Amino acid sequence: MEDNKYTFENEEYRQTYWHTCSHVMAQAIKRLWPEVKLAIGPSIKEGWYYDMLAPFAFTPEHMDQIEIEMKKICKEDIPLERFELPRAEAVKFMQDKEEPFKVELINDLPEDAAISFYRQGDFTDLCAGPHLDRTGRIKGSGIKLLTCNSAYWRGDSNRETLQRIYGIAFPKAKELEEYLERIEEAKRRDHRKLGKELGLFAFRDEAPGFPFYLPKGMVLRNNLINFWREEHKKWDYLEIQTPQIMKRTLWETSGHWDHYKENMYTTVIEEEDYAIKPMNCPGSILVYDLEPHSYKDLPLRYGELGNVHRHEMSGTLHGMFRVRAFTQDDAHILLAKEQIKDEVVRITQLIDEMYAVFGLPYKIVLSTMPEDHIGTREDWEKAENALADAITSIGKTYEINPGDGAFYGPKLDFHVTDSLGRVWQCGTCQLDYQLPGRFNLEYTDANSEKQVPVMIHRVVYGSIERFIGVITEHFAGAFPCWLAPVQVKILPVTDRAYEYADNIKAVLDQSGYRVEIDKRNEKTGRKIRDAQLEKVPYMIVVGDRDIENHTIAVRHRADGELGTMTFEQFERILADDVDNKKIR
Repeated sequence: MEDNKYTFENEEYRQTYWHTCSHVMAQAIKRLWPEVKLAIGPSIKEGWYYDMLAPFAFTPEHMDQIEIEMKKICKEDIPLERFELPRAEAVKFMQDKEEPFKVELINDLPEDAAISFYRQGDFTDLCAGPHLDRTGRIKGSGIKLLTCNSAYWRGDSNRETLQRIYGIAFPKAKELEEYLERIEEAKRRDHRKLGKELGLFAFRDEAPGFPFYLPKGMVLRNNLINFWREEHKKWDYLEIQTPQIMKRTLWETSGHWDHYKENMYTTVIEEEDYAIKPMNCPGSILVYDLEPHSYKDLPLRYGELGNVHRHEMSGTLHGMFRVRAFTQDDAHILLAKEQIKDEVVRITQLIDEMYAVFGLPYKIVLSTMPEDHIGTREDWEKAENALADAITSIGKTYEINPGDGAFYGPKLDFHVTDSLGRVWQCGTCQLDYQLPGRFNLEYTDANSEKQVPVMIHRVVYGSIERFIGVITEHFAGAFPCWLAPVQVKILPVTDRAYEYADNIKAVLDQSGYRVEIDKRNEKTGRKIRDAQLEKVPYMIVVGDRDIENHTIAVRHRADGELGTMTFEQFERILADDVDNKKIR
């Protein structure tokens, strides 16, 4: 038996622990308020939730009562027993308990499904398991109920509105304490909060899901775009731009009309259907099709910072993480089948280089054929094997995410880990055997025969908007100097230093740095504190002595006082920081 089989290092054990906690919570609620009707209570990525219908709204006081009762149940060390019932008996069992949601779940199970239950003392729940063998395995001191939200039964807005209670638990109270500290830190780093405080972006009720970039946010955005362009030029990408609105017939050919129409914005122009693009790929295909190509042209790497629009439900919108309009840092690569391995290696190396600049480690996940797909099983297997072979050939590893590929092909997703240990899916590399054939794309091979190219869909950031959200929280708004909207803040001690400050700013402006002067009639300490709150990397304090000695006093937001130095010395420090894209 593995040493970590029954520890939180083991994902299966962790999920089983949390799943059992959801049953303990349901038992506690039924003890306290028998009239509550239970729906579902799964474990999730972090903790669990349980949906239920109650004749009152759960308050923090109710949550405290539930926690106390859960701890009692854990101390009672009640065994969990699994049993099965035939369908008719199972339905009657839950009808007798007056649990209508459970009855509906049973009736919707496949005819040949085993209908299993778990009993723990005075409580029994419909469940496939697995569970811990006893409630005493759960440490009551490590339990915490987090929030209560509303949720539609089965996600259907036409059905009952339920209450969903989220919880978390750990085997040790210290682990719970550390988790709650991380949650509080995440709240402090919330990109929506920081975006407002730092003047980066805003959202308005007049345009839900459509971000407004403010001046400092545009600086951040443009720096990310410039970095993207620099890197892609090094790796031989050709930048293009394709139309925002194209005819319905294009989207029918691409398959998006059948597979993605509910997320597309449409319009009518001169009695003909058009769609605002939700993806950039068909546009790149049309660019490729403008002229004939031979094997000597391949791979052809088209890069596009394309603005796309997708109709997301209002309830799913979340700051910059989920918006309705965003810019994808797309690339679409047309190539021969024999070039796939080398190209995927190049893509991985490019992504590796770019993520390293932000201090973002990552893992690679291979997503395979979904139920809703186009193309044959044989083509899918070839594509999946090609991606896997490319990754293993450069000594990297990957995980399998079955059934989560795009409808046209498998993909490699790049999941970055931020400074709080949270995982974000950003980059992707999708292999597509289908779209080139649908659009009758061709190239002439070395034998003068016509062949159909393969297409790779690829992003690094994922979208500019979402990546801004990720790195805002990753850096807690304290962006590296090369990215920071304001790199240097000059703080004159008195109005006599204004001219000296203006001269310093003029020289730094000429060198391309982003500089502001704080000429408010405030004490120097207040100016320093405000610059710190604005997350400005460098502060230059200048007073009468500095004017006399031709010096400046320099502070760094993280390192504190750097001392008094000449302007030339500071320029070298600043240039080294920016040119080498340091993380400090």
